[in-house]
Amino acid sequence: MGKASKVKVEVGEVRDLVDLVQVLKDIADMRYHAMSAQRIKFNRFNESFTEFFNLVGFSHVQHPLVNNSNPNPLILVISTERGFVGDLNSRVVSRAMEEKEKSPDSKFVVAGRRGVVKFEDMGQKVQKSWEEIDEHSFYEVAMEIKTYLVKEVMEGRVGKVIIVYPWPKDYTVTKPRAVKLLPCEDLLPKQSQTVEKFLNVLEESDPLDMIGYLADMWLLSKIYEIFFDTNLAAAAAQTQQLDNSLTKMRKEREVVKLKYRKARRGDIDKSLREVFSARLMVGKT
Repeated sequence: MGKASKVKVEVGEVRDLVDLVQVLKDIADMRYHAMSAQRIKFNRFNESFTEFFNLVGFSHVQHPLVNNSNPNPLILVISTERGFVGDLNSRVVSRAMEEKEKSPDSKFVVAGRRGVVKFEDMGQKVQKSWEEIDEHSFYEVAMEIKTYLVKEVMEGRVGKVIIVYPWPKDYTVTKPRAVKLLPCEDLLPKQSQTVEKFLNVLEESDPLDMIGYLADMWLLSKIYEIFFDTNLAAAAAQTQQLDNSLTKMRKEREVVKLKYRKARRGDIDKSLREVFSARLMVGKT
């Protein structure tokens, strides 16, 4: 087998690999856009929730989930389990460490096996973790996390919760984001701006119980929404990673093609020399 034949096999392998990565990128593209279109449902829920929340004046109600002076902080870190996004998880963990520098007494709780592994590799203790997570179990895990956080706050062990997660700013930019999850005191200023419009609302339940229930519901929906955003960010990061890999592999394909052309010319030159040499030998005999 000539040198060109050997290089031709390499050309075929690189071509097949480029085609495979292109298919994976197309799938990631379609997944991102499909998920992005679904995200509008969270906007509709938040609007409906705010409208209901605005019916009753809660500004005077003191509830640990909405306002408290407990100084103990907790950092909830969400990592993604998708492939090709290791750098994104690393940046999320780094952002969580920045938050811990602001509050050295903070403890970590982590959702996602890969996040747990990264903290363990850094020698950081994780107080609580939820490792078995996929998009089909987002709601169940969000419910478990919500229940855990509410219990920690209501029993006085935690006063403030910061959540750090991968945020999909847009199709080309994903970055870690840190948001205060509890206490959800931002709900009160928003609803106090419009509550005076509803003066004849009949309150059959204690406002303290109502705000506790509403804050509990808001917390669950927020965690679930962040899980969705994490998955969306992973799809965007996956697409960008595959696109970068595809660009590099296409350049490699051109290099291999050039190598094949050179090898083919070399084989042709070798064959011509062999024929010419054979004729000279025949002429001498």
